[in-house]
Amino acid sequence: MSKRAKQPLASLVFFPAATAYGALILPWSVLAQLGLLAAPPGLVSSIGHAHEMLFGFAIAVVAGYVLGPQPRRWLAATFSLWLFARIAFLGWPASYLSALANILFVAVLAYKAVPRFAGAKKWRNKTLAPILLGLCVAGAVFQGLTLAANARAVHGLFFEAILLLSALMFFMSGRMLAPAIATHLLKQNYELRARLQPQLEGYVLLLLASALIANLLSGEAAQLIAGIALFAAAGFALVRLLRWPVWRCRDRPDLVALASGYAWLVFGWLLIGSALLFQALPLSTALHGISVGALGSLTLTVMARSQAQRTQKNANAAPAIYLAAGLISLAAIARILAGTLLPVAGMHLLAAASWSVAFLSLLIFLFRFRKVAGKTARS
Repeated sequence: MSKRAKQPLASLVFFPAATAYGALILPWSVLAQLGLLAAPPGLVSSIGHAHEMLFGFAIAVVAGYVLGPQPRRWLAATFSLWLFARIAFLGWPASYLSALANILFVAVLAYKAVPRFAGAKKWRNKTLAPILLGLCVAGAVFQGLTLAANARAVHGLFFEAILLLSALMFFMSGRMLAPAIATHLLKQNYELRARLQPQLEGYVLLLLASALIANLLSGEAAQLIAGIALFAAAGFALVRLLRWPVWRCRDRPDLVALASGYAWLVFGWLLIGSALLFQALPLSTALHGISVGALGSLTLTVMARSQAQRTQKNANAAPAIYLAAGLISLAAIARILAGTLLPVAGMHLLAAASWSVAFLSLLIFLFRFRKVAGKTARS
């Protein structure tokens, strides 16, 4: 066994921590903003809530997934830095201490993960490097904008971060779904011809890059370009999804849950495009299609699937866990409705409760299946 193979997996630390953080801290922030609970300074504003959703919860899941095996000291130091950054932001969100801790964490993540993907043999796998780097840079820039009290720029940065995160989720979920569906269908004597569909994947990534660049510019023309690019990206992604006969995988709850997260990416881009082009709904509301629907569904499914495959050699060892993806969809729908027509407080509470129950279920699952069947888990 190689030295790297003996090293502990980052997911063993970051996945449970991210799950617990997402289940407890993010709903707490919602309750605090509604005036129902007291909370530390970092959770009482919409900016603080968004920061911890993206650069607290989501970045921890990303770290657990992309870092892979790491030396124990490196892993302990990286996780401790993430934890310290969370404490610093919750208590002193606009402080130099919080800024330094959060910048150091994303810098370490970029240092460890980006070169690995930049050095990939296939150019399509190299795509992950600039996406990861962009996400880490966004996390660092946020700290500077917060110290400068530039709220308008902060909101623009969140849009950039959500688009980058959606690009990462699109890339990774497609790479999981295509081969898994193809393999499953072969067992049914059905050959899937449209597998990875790299041309459509490339179109979507280029369109997302166009939206990212347009968002950095000002004016109605830039907003128009971003909206059109997102509509086109959603169209290509939908065609790709429909070419994967997910309806033939009803006996694979993990694949159905992954596909639901992928579908939320499509719907989320359509919502954002509608907000930009037609002002059909507030942009802050539209972003929740990605930040709740897609992010919640995909992170939950990926963490559950990864743990089950690692310890049980079966992604569906406990298929009921994937029902939690339905709770995430309920949370996303409730949050989107809260920004449009229905009673705001009730929808916010429904969204927070659904999200929390889903991730608490995942946390129980992760601890239940923390050890490899028949032997002690690598830790």
